Amino acid sequence: MAEDTTGRTTHFGYQEVDETEKAGLVHGVFTNVASKYDIMNDVMSVGIHRVWKDAMMDWLAPRAGQRLLDVAGGTGDVAFRFLKRAPGASATVLDMTESMLVEGQKRAEAAQMADKLEWIVGDAMALPFEDNTFDRYTISFGIRNVTRIPDALSEAFRVLRPGGRLMVLEFSQLPNDGLQKLYDLYSFNVIPRMGQVIAGDRDSYQYLVESIRRFPDQETFATMIRTAGFEQVSYRNLSLGIAALHSGWKI
Repeated sequence: MAEDTTGRTTHFGYQEVDETEKAGLVHGVFTNVASKYDIMNDVMSVGIHRVWKDAMMDWLAPRAGQRLLDVAGGTGDVAFRFLKRAPGASATVLDMTESMLVEGQKRAEAAQMADKLEWIVGDAMALPFEDNTFDRYTISFGIRNVTRIPDALSEAFRVLRPGGRLMVLEFSQLPNDGLQKLYDLYSFNVIPRMGQVIAGDRDSYQYLVESIRRFPDQETFATMIRTAGFEQVSYRNLSLGIAALHSGWKI
């Protein structure tokens, strides 16, 4: 039986909204920005998001024969990297926003890797897969947009095979208050303006900045991963903690 979430609230950026509304609001954001998403990632991070994703692959160490599920996989950035490192592997890209997947399928890599790639519209909190299906589960800059993060982590645990690994790349918190204030000044004053100029959408990027600040810090999120059942949980800060990689194993 589906859980009754009537009357529960959650955050959408700095707004409090009913839980039943958040998925639709997030869907609207990513539908609006889909065609400019990759360009904005490069501009917002000055290209550093590519370095972070490469660091993710270094730690994940893809191998031939592995089956990857990339949740909130959007335009395929992580799945493409995984398959380039392990040509004998396969990848399923799942995202709740079909227009993001459509943009991914337009990329040259998608055609080159078509026999190893699957694109599915779906919800991180209710994955359309059997238990013990995947060897690796990744989610990059997507977990903070999920309505109930513990539900998504539980689903990750469920669909991973024993010995499977979870890896999360997400914006995080800088350990130094002074640096965090400087980063916030940039984020809140520059990124929404970039969104307006490049994507014609200030509000969506205002939400994305706010959602970063609402996301738990590194230790809190590591605890959430352990609570979902994962073991050997650890994390690495990237760019002083602007982003972080979290890893956990289904033992």
